[in-house]
Amino acid sequence: MININKFLSQIFNQEHLIEYRPIVDKINSLRPELRQLKNEELKKKSQFLQEKVDKGISLEVILPEAFAIIREVSKRVIGLEHFDVQLMGGIALHKGKIAEMKTGEGKTLVATLPAYLNSLLRKGVHIVTVNDYLAKRDSEWVGEIYRFLGLKVGLIQNFMNKDERKKNYLADITYVTNSELGFDYLRDNLVKSVDEIVQREFYYAIIDEVDSILIDEARTPLIISGQSNIIDEKYKICCEIVKELHKGAHYEIDHKYRNIILKDKGIVKCEELLNINDLYDIKDPWAPYILNALRAKELFQKNVHYIINNNQIIIVDEFTGRIMPGRRWADGLHQSIEAKENLEIQKETQTLASITYQNLFLLYPKLSGMTGTAKTEEAEFNKIYNLEVIVIPTNKPMIRKDLSDVIYKTEYYKWNAVLSECKENYSKGRPVLVGTTSVEKSELISSLLKAANIPHQVLNAKPENAEREAEIIAQAGRKYSITIATNMAGRGTDIILGGNIDYLAKSNLQFIYKSFIQKNNNDINFNCIYDTLIKPFDINLSYETKEVLKNFIINLKQYLNNINISEIDFEEKLILASKNLNQSDYLCIEIKKAYQSLISEYKIKFLKEHDEIIRLGGLYIIGTERHESRRIDNQLRGRAGRQGDPGSSRFFLSLEDSLLKTFGSDRLISLMNTLKLEDSIPIESSFINQSLESAQKKVESFYFNSRKQLFEYDKVLNTQRQIIYSERKKILLSDDNLLKKIVLEFILSSIDDCLASHLANEYNKKLNYQNKDNNNIVILFEDLLSLSNKFSNYLIDNIEVNGVRYFFHEQSLVNYELKSSLINKLEIGLMSDIERYFLLEQIDNEWKEHLKQISNLQETIGWRSYGQKDPLIEYKKESFNLFIKLIIQIRHNFTVSIFRFIPLLKDYEAIKQM
Repeated sequence: MININKFLSQIFNQEHLIEYRPIVDKINSLRPELRQLKNEELKKKSQFLQEKVDKGISLEVILPEAFAIIREVSKRVIGLEHFDVQLMGGIALHKGKIAEMKTGEGKTLVATLPAYLNSLLRKGVHIVTVNDYLAKRDSEWVGEIYRFLGLKVGLIQNFMNKDERKKNYLADITYVTNSELGFDYLRDNLVKSVDEIVQREFYYAIIDEVDSILIDEARTPLIISGQSNIIDEKYKICCEIVKELHKGAHYEIDHKYRNIILKDKGIVKCEELLNINDLYDIKDPWAPYILNALRAKELFQKNVHYIINNNQIIIVDEFTGRIMPGRRWADGLHQSIEAKENLEIQKETQTLASITYQNLFLLYPKLSGMTGTAKTEEAEFNKIYNLEVIVIPTNKPMIRKDLSDVIYKTEYYKWNAVLSECKENYSKGRPVLVGTTSVEKSELISSLLKAANIPHQVLNAKPENAEREAEIIAQAGRKYSITIATNMAGRGTDIILGGNIDYLAKSNLQFIYKSFIQKNNNDINFNCIYDTLIKPFDINLSYETKEVLKNFIINLKQYLNNINISEIDFEEKLILASKNLNQSDYLCIEIKKAYQSLISEYKIKFLKEHDEIIRLGGLYIIGTERHESRRIDNQLRGRAGRQGDPGSSRFFLSLEDSLLKTFGSDRLISLMNTLKLEDSIPIESSFINQSLESAQKKVESFYFNSRKQLFEYDKVLNTQRQIIYSERKKILLSDDNLLKKIVLEFILSSIDDCLASHLANEYNKKLNYQNKDNNNIVILFEDLLSLSNKFSNYLIDNIEVNGVRYFFHEQSLVNYELKSSLINKLEIGLMSDIERYFLLEQIDNEWKEHLKQISNLQETIGWRSYGQKDPLIEYKKESFNLFIKLIIQIRHNFTVSIFRFIPLLKDYEAIKQM
């Protein structure tokens, strides 16, 4: 049966590619002309394009010439020239689409095309990556293309201070991770001074590994938290309590929603052990602590969901397999896991600011992304982000063979089969990549390989392995390589059959430099370097290369004796030396000689190895468990078959795997028993593959609905967030005159709020507004405005409401001017500093409380469905009412603060420090 949606999607995709073809032909037609230009003439061409854009010429008009210039510069600077399919990918990105391009098709290079074109608008382009390593690598590598044309390239890294961040965000093109981008946005909306803002207005973002960022990480909002004052001992107590509770008898586990359901027996048992009457007592609640302790016990496993490093719980990203330092689970879950592992329990936190990735990236007027796996999530990209997915054809035909899954009855036989596959392929010399879903499983297969004396590399979330990520992946395509890795999303380094000679040459030269730094210079010589560096790779260097390396070691020794150079500086010089650029720096010239000599030497050896591996069938991918998402499986498979290389992939599964446990393992066990198959004999059929894919689609659909619900709820909060942040920014950027208008508006509105509240109370009592109530309202306004006079004499019987309103408006303005005049006598402009301080302080404090109330509302609103009410509609109503109260409270608190304020010396100093 034809899938209509899939069929229509293919037609639309083809229409886009047909639309792009004439543009590609136009770009190609400019190639001969640009090849004739000298470097300076090429730069002038770029300046001419900039002038066109400044005059109002649209980017669409200059796109062919801009892309042609970038392609020519790329060839000259980094030695790579864009293929036609890469040009198509660049066009798709410029038009605000998602370009799906297979692994190894050069997505990093593709991004240079739209990034350069859109940077000509001088609004800043953000290229968003999944980790600091990729951001740094790309900014240094392809950043040379932009620098050649006179553009400024920025890089945001975790350790940077505010001044460095501001400078880098002001660059024409900035490389940044998704988390740094999000946290900088939130921090910018918490600052007390405009000088502390680091980001400028968002314009255009290109997201690398877009599915990982906008789909996988969209489940968890970014949160900036502040610590509370106490550490709660309840976590430790509840950790001990739940050891007495038993699954089935006292509680049930909801694996689908990753939740715990406490039974009546469980509630009674907990109350007995705690010696309390009510587990759900609002004044002293124990239920959240018990439920978190049970979640920590049953749903969060060490070396799967987290690792322990330096006595701290470090979250492992289930999609990328990377650790996430600094991230913590919310709502007390992290503290419960710390209690479970007998670690020091850190203080509870309170949310100061938060945003989801959906709403963060929707702040960009123009958005695009690239990945190797996006088509399976096309519906979500379209509905949430209004992004189309364009599948870009591969430069060379894909010839990888994806073999049918094999399913064993137990995990024991599955792992034996994986071990046998590794042994067989290792004996031939064929490289193997074994994909696992957790640290625990990667260490299991590693121990099996060690027992069989098979050399291998492990890449997982453990810091000692993660630090060698680039090195491990770069050489995973070498002969006899066995590499075990957790999920392969966003690894950033291609697995090249035969090995990555560029990486090896650079790492060898870095090793030589480090040898000098770590040891006495006089102890370092060529033989020492050769024995530890070259021999392990079984490469016999030619006499010429040996002489070049000997000279390099001698010259480097002399250079370091005279000039101290940091590891980072050496690395930068090494990157420059590897480019096709003329160098004037002495050390760069020496590094370049050694680098080119090693490259020439390795190329001969590695090309021979490359051909041998191709004859063996290319890289062999072994999956050891199906992931909940088909994309993650496809990312693993995608490591083989790059740029037309051969390769194959196969998944080895067992009925004890989590996905099969949840979906249909009983039927398969029944089938195996009916066929009377031995446990060591696997099942292999296309029907099972279809069933697994169907199960994955169900899980994907469930998570999509979960993310959609999160998005719908956060969309309500996002509207409020934008109002608060925009008001905050207006206060920060306003001059004294505008600030005074804002202040007076707050004060007068606060008076109106009080009057409205007073009248509402009177109407509720069904009383007329008469003189006997004047004393109440006088007291109310005297308290609000800190007025020392009594105004009862001025409020005659049956005075109109508007008269009361007008009277207090007048009194507040008089009192404000007196206060302002008094304070400005201390120092001109001091009143504005005080006003700005109080405004921001009240907004931040009340917003923090509002976020807490919204969080509580989100937790409880679902119960409204039992009353036949739509929780989302109810949430919108309740959150709106809370927001109105928030605005009223901010205005009230500010008005009270400004009129009661008496400038003491310590307050004055605090304000001046803003």
